[in-house]
Amino acid sequence: MKKGLLLFVITLLFVACAQKPEGHKVVVCIPVYGQSLALGEQAERITDFDSLANYANGRIVTENLDHHFGYFDNDDLKRIAKKIAGYQKRSFELSIYTMAQRLADQLGEDTLICTFPGGQGETMLKDLGKGSVPYQEFMESIETAYHHAMENGWSFRIPAICWMQGESDLEEYPDTDYQQLLLQIWEDMNTDIRRITHGEDTVRFICYQTNTLTRGKNFRAEDYHCTETTVPQSFVNLLRDNNGFWASGPTYPYSFVGEHIHIDTKGQQHIGELAARSALGILRDIDRNKGLIPISLSTDNQDIIIHLNTPNHPLVIDTTQVRKADNYGFSVITKDNRNIATAVTLEGDSIRITCSEIPQNCKVRYAVNGDPLKSGNLHGPRGNLRDAAGNWCYQFDEPLHP
Repeated sequence: MKKGLLLFVITLLFVACAQKPEGHKVVVCIPVYGQSLALGEQAERITDFDSLANYANGRIVTENLDHHFGYFDNDDLKRIAKKIAGYQKRSFELSIYTMAQRLADQLGEDTLICTFPGGQGETMLKDLGKGSVPYQEFMESIETAYHHAMENGWSFRIPAICWMQGESDLEEYPDTDYQQLLLQIWEDMNTDIRRITHGEDTVRFICYQTNTLTRGKNFRAEDYHCTETTVPQSFVNLLRDNNGFWASGPTYPYSFVGEHIHIDTKGQQHIGELAARSALGILRDIDRNKGLIPISLSTDNQDIIIHLNTPNHPLVIDTTQVRKADNYGFSVITKDNRNIATAVTLEGDSIRITCSEIPQNCKVRYAVNGDPLKSGNLHGPRGNLRDAAGNWCYQFDEPLHP
């Protein structure tokens, strides 16, 4: 027993010493914040921490600029105790592990990628904002990373935060404006991070999209007033209209553990790959990645044409990764709660939906469907539209104006 403990300590010391970066470094900090999906709940970890510590010559680090991954807790004492004991029973696969690896592949040897999770499971957005314990802990982690960088004489940047929250707001029907709350927390984080780092750069939010509509007890796919779509539609609105928000992707193309709330390990890794694309775009100051989202709607007699922002041409109807949904996930809902969509065809960067009658004052939807209480690519709310690079269309619920 003592020999095993001694070997463990020696191994930790060896890794810490062997991987300590030399010379001037630029610390690029991109953490994830949200609720249970941000923390990887139920996604069985397949990333080996020793391999992650050694990846890219040790350039992937935590908020302490070390390699003690996997010890998240909002309680400082518990987090320290977990590190000392090597506790890993609640150490899950995080999207940011893959994101950090892709960034390390693309960025120079003088760059450290600092990443860590923050937030709290089963928590609505109003309880994750400024003044809450998770928010304060998250800011303290960012401050810790900044101070460690300053102590080493290194540069520090926090260009983005990965956002993964929304399930509780979708399912629990809080009397709040999700989009306005998300804008407020983005503004608060920008203000507080600038105070910490004394910088002026805007911190972007790289946004996934929650798709657990059928877990809402009042959900009806053909209900014209479908309140469950409010949360996922908020992401579409902000990605389309606000330069502070960049895309990763929706969750419906992936398997969910038990088809319930949490994407599985592979899903977390896919989200991490997508987040890395936006992170690199932010760092390289290229055109904003809005994701595959609707830009405008128009009509042609009984047809509706959806004009889409397509990151990588061409558009593809994929019924392999995602089980085929009726009309590939598209629907047109009348004010008297009827779906009048009859056929869907691709036309370049647009989708044409043929309706059984003139679609006046309808709502045009995508991935608003699914079996009760199910999530994911087989039975949950889903659609079959993606682009050539695997960017899946965000779920949406758009009014068709006269």
